[in-house]
Amino acid sequence: MGIRLSFIIIITLFSFDVHAQTILNSKHNLSVSGSGTVISTSESEVCIFCHTPHNSNAQAPLWNRNSSTATYTIYDNAISSSLNASPTQPDGSSILCLSCHDGTVALGEVASRTTDIFDGAGGKMPVGSTNLGTNLSNNHPISFVYDANLAGADGGLKFPPDYPANVDGNSKLQCTSCHDPHDNINGSFLLASTRNSGLCVSCHDKSLWNASSHNTSPATWNNAGTNPWAHIKAPYSTVAENGCANCHANHNAPGDAQILKSNLEEDNCLDCHNGNVAQTDIASQLIKTFKHDVAGYNDIHQPEDVIPFDPHVECADCHNPHAANGSSANAPDANGAIAGVSGIDQNGSPITNILFEYQLCFRCHADNPVTGANTSRVIEDVNTRFEFAPGAISFHPVEIQGKNNNVPNLNPPLSESSIIYCTDCHASNGTAPAGPHGSIYPSILKLNYETADYTVESAQAYELCYSCHLRSEYTTDSGDEVQTDVHFTHVVDEDTPCNACHDPHGISDLQGNTANNSHLINFDVDIVGGIQGNSPRFRDDGYRAGRCYLRCHNKGHNGKSYN
Repeated sequence: MGIRLSFIIIITLFSFDVHAQTILNSKHNLSVSGSGTVISTSESEVCIFCHTPHNSNAQAPLWNRNSSTATYTIYDNAISSSLNASPTQPDGSSILCLSCHDGTVALGEVASRTTDIFDGAGGKMPVGSTNLGTNLSNNHPISFVYDANLAGADGGLKFPPDYPANVDGNSKLQCTSCHDPHDNINGSFLLASTRNSGLCVSCHDKSLWNASSHNTSPATWNNAGTNPWAHIKAPYSTVAENGCANCHANHNAPGDAQILKSNLEEDNCLDCHNGNVAQTDIASQLIKTFKHDVAGYNDIHQPEDVIPFDPHVECADCHNPHAANGSSANAPDANGAIAGVSGIDQNGSPITNILFEYQLCFRCHADNPVTGANTSRVIEDVNTRFEFAPGAISFHPVEIQGKNNNVPNLNPPLSESSIIYCTDCHASNGTAPAGPHGSIYPSILKLNYETADYTVESAQAYELCYSCHLRSEYTTDSGDEVQTDVHFTHVVDEDTPCNACHDPHGISDLQGNTANNSHLINFDVDIVGGIQGNSPRFRDDGYRAGRCYLRCHNKGHNGKSYN
């Protein structure tokens, strides 16, 4: 008796477990016994809404529904990295799913009955998240061939997909590649849990994803501002757990391209990067006067932008959300925040994954400059690739250490062998997060840098310069005309800005020369004029010695020597 009772208990528990995973207590039970909000008013059979043993349609498995005759707008494969020749209409199991989920066919319109079995009135799928409509451009693509050729061309896909994700008998990805219509144990009839991107990474294999912050961050939403996970049916509590779903919505996504949760590219980032999830508040920087204006562009950026590309800036131009992480680096190496982004190398060639920070900056500020010169100079050049090149006449040491082996005015720990980042000068001002997001100063400078003539010298006026160069070297008069006193005379006595004589990036060897353009000399022609019909000119006479041929502040310098 005891054995028999135990057997009955085991069978009962097993039956309950199986029942919990079947269609009976799921939303796909459209009969009167269903537990969902969309159920029949009279039909008691469960399977009949999709299957029938007699009088079925031609489609397997014993399909009982009439297919939609709609023409669908599908996901644009040109936006993705898929190389399918042309978009096609849904087929296979996907067209079966759509016979309910496109909202065009009555839920009770089945082949085996002559009358509507749902409500007798031809009721269709109600408007809501499960009604995909006939515009599928904002849904995960379906009915395309997923094979080794596609995976190889894409570079970010696995082939074959990891179980339980799958393709159909025609090697196509369908609705059933992710969904099992009979089993709702994972929610939304998914084949596996989406926690920590579980189901997504069955197919998607993004380079550097495993170490990325979006895959590992334990950050949670503080319940302030916009809910960054409002698009997720049942969100988890951390960034890592939500994974891909932090940014993507597989169905009815507002952002068609890349099925993003917002059609404004920056909003996919800034509802977390505003201090409410991520610790750093980037959003507040991007409303400053001088900024990388991510809100000024829409529907221009593409994941595989061809260089040169249409001038624009979006968060994803500088940050790869599948790769970005918190690792640090030393100049000129790229840190984790800009890991996995494309750029331009010193030779002017596009590269997929930058090694150095300046290669990212070169995308927009080298051969394809999107900003003009802020100062009119003797030598006009806005190509930073030329200005910072190792062969340039003189430069701030962004790529390699500088050419001057004796610079007496550097703030420790800087030395002649130091290399600096572009973002050591161009960055958000104040105590803001690192990076050139926004500043109160022109050119997105992190500190003040006055360029107007007759600027009275102060620590604040040239705060940017003095962050690297000792102010005392420029404000102390030693009584002789050594190099430092040249600066004292001009900066303190004459109220001449640093920018009047020095070009802060550099002077390329394509236009400059060592005799006239050492020490970043490239005069601002709005302040410094020439003499005898010539352009203003400096002549380098060797170590801490030189002559000027120019007119400045109504004073002529025709070979005046500084030595």
